[in-house]
Amino acid sequence: MAYAYTPFPYSPPPGLTAPEPRHPVVIVGAGPIGLSMAVDLALRGVKSVVLDDNNVVSLGSRAICWAKRTLEIFDRLGIGERMLEKGVTWKVGRQFHGDREVYNFDLLPEPGHKYPAFVNLQQYYVEEYLVERAQDFPDLIDLRFLNKVTDHKGHTDHVELTVETPDGPYTLETDWYIACDGAGSATRKRMNLPFEGQTFDEHFLIADVEMETSPFGDHDTPERWFWFAPPFHNGQSALLHKQPDNIYRIDLQLGPETDPKAEATEEKVVPRLKQMLGDAPFRLDWMSVYKFRCARLVKFVHDRVVFVGDSAHVVSPFGARGGNGGVQDVDNLGWKLAAVVHGDARPSLIETYDIERGHGADENMRNSARATNFMTPKSPIEALFRDQVLTLASEHPFARKLINSGRLSQPCSLAHSPLQTAGDAPLRPGSALIDAPLIGARGESWLLREVQGQFTLLAVGEIAAPEVPGLDRIGVGQSHDRYRCFNDHQGHAQRRYGSGFLYLLRPDGHVCAVFNQPDSAAIARAFDRAKGAAA
Repeated sequence: MAYAYTPFPYSPPPGLTAPEPRHPVVIVGAGPIGLSMAVDLALRGVKSVVLDDNNVVSLGSRAICWAKRTLEIFDRLGIGERMLEKGVTWKVGRQFHGDREVYNFDLLPEPGHKYPAFVNLQQYYVEEYLVERAQDFPDLIDLRFLNKVTDHKGHTDHVELTVETPDGPYTLETDWYIACDGAGSATRKRMNLPFEGQTFDEHFLIADVEMETSPFGDHDTPERWFWFAPPFHNGQSALLHKQPDNIYRIDLQLGPETDPKAEATEEKVVPRLKQMLGDAPFRLDWMSVYKFRCARLVKFVHDRVVFVGDSAHVVSPFGARGGNGGVQDVDNLGWKLAAVVHGDARPSLIETYDIERGHGADENMRNSARATNFMTPKSPIEALFRDQVLTLASEHPFARKLINSGRLSQPCSLAHSPLQTAGDAPLRPGSALIDAPLIGARGESWLLREVQGQFTLLAVGEIAAPEVPGLDRIGVGQSHDRYRCFNDHQGHAQRRYGSGFLYLLRPDGHVCAVFNQPDSAAIARAFDRAKGAAA
């Protein structure tokens, strides 16, 4: 079933007829990252204007694999359950060498999580859901389609933008310019900022295929299948995923000498797909031929201009690190920007976004480059190493750890950050939170639902959370009326967090300090540090 692309309405902006007051935040780009940024800020009471040069969701499925941590963030933003309902859930991956399965893995083998390891959902659905969610905040989010930023000028305390519309140009000013304008970022190019990294020579074909008959054969449960040297695609690699609406994503490696224009035609693509799918009827829904880069800006923060998502960093699609990394950028920046806009923190707090998400980008680029080098050996020795690893993997567990078809997206640790306070506990400072089912006074809940979005002091087991101004408090495995308490009825929370610990949690779902005694002064110091007092 083909997706119905419905244009969003255009309305003449007020700046065409009279000067607009300076806006606290302008977001350029209404893709998943820009829209998520607007919703995150709205939930924190911050107004934003979102400018996009288009008026329709992205063409083609594009980003489809949404990782557990990203789904938890989307849950906070209000679309996670909708994505889970529509999307295709999977957690098992299978690796093949030729026609032989050499290894399979389970990305979430334990119970007690609200969201699965991955949900596959086409980017156009995610954008649709985010636009509809943004419309829940008419007084806080001003969505302007067919508004193309053609120039911007930075000043000490604001940025001035020139915007082109179907009715002519206008200008507006903003305290903060958030560049979510993608891998080809016009903002980045106007500023002549180097985008440093590695470009890979290999070309890849992405095809979305609609078919009633599952290419997984007798496997009813959707999985991720990856082939090295597949029998249907000689000497290359291939990847197969399922999406909603009986759409299957197929990636085929084509080699460095490929002519992208020649390959991106049905005459070329359909025969390749038939070699893989056989005689099963299918419809080609979308296709693209591309080569990719692993690259990033040296700095993501340039005075009042902040780069988020692909405008700041790009990686290969293998490992699902692009869209997921961008949403985690939003999660990191949103609470900091809101604190600065509301006057609760100094602008220097925004610099910690550069430190923390720069580290995340480096980690993603490193994993992405390693996957590409394993998938596309550049010398006979590299090819020999890869083939021997694949031969050994079916019998020897040590070899399985060396197989790399894209290390799948995981949240990075922020242990190096200046906002963290050192400490030791089952979940150490810098770690992303792990969800767990709870029961409270209002019934069943989830740990992340109760703590994400604000600074929270979590008391687990036999330890009391002292009152610290500005901190929310909850208890797990406790029963009293001093603050909200929850029953860890399945024991997952205490298995994951231990007992007798206090965890200081950041709004973006990371631990920033841990304590084994209720020392109010120490907690207050860690809280100040986490808000940027030392930044």
